[in-house]
Amino acid sequence: MYGHMNILFIFLSLFFFACESDPTGPNENPMDPGNSSEEVSVTKVEAAGSPGSYTFSVTLSSPDTGCDQYADWWEVFRADSSLVYRRILAHSHVNEQPFSRSGGPADIQEDEIVFIRGHMNNLGYGRQIFKGSVKDGFVLDSLEKSYAAGLESTAPLPDDCAF
Repeated sequence: MYGHMNILFIFLSLFFFACESDPTGPNENPMDPGNSSEEVSVTKVEAAGSPGSYTFSVTLSSPDTGCDQYADWWEVFRADSSLVYRRILAHSHVNEQPFSRSGGPADIQEDEIVFIRGHMNNLGYGRQIFKGSVKDGFVLDSLEKSYAAGLESTAPLPDDCAF
């Protein structure tokens, strides 16, 4: 009797351990909105300069396929939805993923909280963004795609895709 129970216990233990999810899987990260293959994601942000004139280096990961689908800009904006700076990306980056581009100057103060996000020409804004200040640094965060959506039609806007 006890031998059968031990075997049953071992079997059930192995079954439950085998069914546990992988803690390193992509959906286990609460900051990962699950969008890495479906929309543009900001993966790194650095800023340098002085108050009122900061330069940003932003790394994006995007599902570029060519001019039909590519990351066409990244932007810095405030919580009140005012655009601080937009870096237009003139071409697709199909064979360069992730990729980094710098831009500025951004007229912000050292301790001012801003958001940095990317945009795709045909998919709109990505949800994976960075938030923070030059003084305290920038951290991974997420926003709904519709947050400050009015900026999508604010100049400057890209003219065309080069390649």
